[in-house]
Parts: sequence; structure tokens; C-alpha cells
Amino acid sequence: MQIKLTSLMVNDQDKALEFYTDVLGFRKKNEIPMGPYRWLTVVSPEDPEGAELSLEPNANPAGRAFQEAMFAQKIPVAAFQVADLSAEVQRLRGRDVIFVSEPFDAGAVKLAVFSDTCGNLIQIYQPVVSAVR
Repeated sequence: MQIKLTSLMVNDQDKALEFYTDVLGFRKKNEIPMGPYRWLTVVSPEDPEGAELSLEPNANPAGRAFQEAMFAQKIPVAAFQVADLSAEVQRLRGRDVIFVSEPFDAGAVKLAVFSDTCGNLIQIYQPVVSAVR
């Protein structure tokens, strides 16, 4: 069993596609019309055949309520691993990304949280390499 696809509710698919590709640096993998919406996925350029992130419209009232509740409670709905948290935070700040949590050490990881401009909070994290095993 493998994780090949996961989804994230967004309140605007066009805005989400722009943010996840132009700002974060993911690449569009699929864009298939589905009535008034699209099957829209992005992947990491480092692993184009790896896991896909589906940018799902929050048209379903239950999905929208979940998304809004998670945002209101300041709970990230996704986490992306980065090699260098400090460098990634600086890069994203240079692209006007709004951080709601400054980088901090959480033991086994360093992390920060930002808004994706589409109704979600996203966590980025860097595993802390321990010299002792």
C-alpha cells in the first residue's frame, strides 16, 4: 500500500493552483474538467511521479465547514518537509507568504506555519538530525 494521492479543500481552484505552483514551487500534474470544477493535482518537482496533492473545491458544505473550523482553530491541514527551514521561510517571505507561526523548535523537528491564501494553514518542517542514535 502506498500513499499516492491526498486532497486539500480550497476556496478557489485558480488561486490555489497559482499559489501552489508559482509561490510554493509545485508542478501541475493533472487538470481535468469535472463539471463546474476540475480534477486538479500538483506534485513536487523533486518527485514528479510521487504523491499528488489534489486541490479540491470546498463546494461541499461539510468540507467547507471542516476547512473553516481548522483555519479558525489555527490547525494546519497539511505538512510539507523541507531540507532547510530557515532558507525556505526566507524564500517564501520573499514571495509575500504570510506566516502565522514563526519558525520554532519542536524537538524532533523545526517547523513554521503559513496561510495558503485559499482557506488553509500549511506547516513546513525540517527534521532535526540527531548526532546520538
